Amino acid sequence: MTGMPSGAVVLVGAGNMGGAMLSGWLKNGVPGSSVLVLDPGPSEPILQMITEAGARHSATPPEGLKAGIIFIAVKPQVMDKVLPPLKGLVGRDTVVVSVAAGKTLSFLEQHLGEAGMVRAMPNTPAMIGRGVTGAFANARVTPEQRQQVQNLLKVSGPVEWVSSEADIDAVTALSGSGPAYVFYLVECMAEAGRKAGLPADLAMRLARETVSGAGELLHRSPDDASRLRQNVTSPGGTTAAALSVLMAEDGMQPLFDKAIEAARRRAGELAG
Repeated sequence: MTGMPSGAVVLVGAGNMGGAMLSGWLKNGVPGSSVLVLDPGPSEPILQMITEAGARHSATPPEGLKAGIIFIAVKPQVMDKVLPPLKGLVGRDTVVVSVAAGKTLSFLEQHLGEAGMVRAMPNTPAMIGRGVTGAFANARVTPEQRQQVQNLLKVSGPVEWVSSEADIDAVTALSGSGPAYVFYLVECMAEAGRKAGLPADLAMRLARETVSGAGELLHRSPDDASRLRQNVTSPGGTTAAALSVLMAEDGMQPLFDKAIEAARRRAGELAG
């Protein structure tokens, strides 16, 4: 991978998201020798990945090391405990990237001092390389550092940069939490199919494959979502009958408006 920082890439937390990022980095050419994983109890598969790649692992930050980039991929509720020992890793040219929901850049600065910092919000499909990440960088992040961060984030899917930190709350509400909305859509479709007379297991298989297939078509097609919807909707047909309900004034749009706003508001509350 080109455009790597001169210092070590330090990954703090090797759970589901951190492990997915580590796997993506190593598969996309990040030298294992440049990676340090900080985690007190990584899983056996993660340990094996670290060993095979020639990366380093430690339960605590080593003394005397200044990182090029620090990726913090731990749960928000443990950040107060995890951050203070990391301060010694932060040098003049270090960039700190946090993927912890709801933790602001000012919160990071309280623990780590002034540095180039990025808040990033990936979503769970990042674990299979099909996620999307929203990101915001503070003014101390140079264009070169921003590109370095992008190179490491994009192994999990596209990266979209936003213009203000407040926008990260909306990103969290839309794409960060969004996979759960899609999974619930599958549940609702399957339940409606069951009520229409199908066996529950068949209804679930049909709903699951329909949503995953439609998502793949959307991924591959150059057409936008509205065009794809129109392409499958014959005037006066069954799809049009269903859409007349879903697109009514009290249909899906106002529900999603309220849902996204509730999630955005909660993200702001968690950020303090």
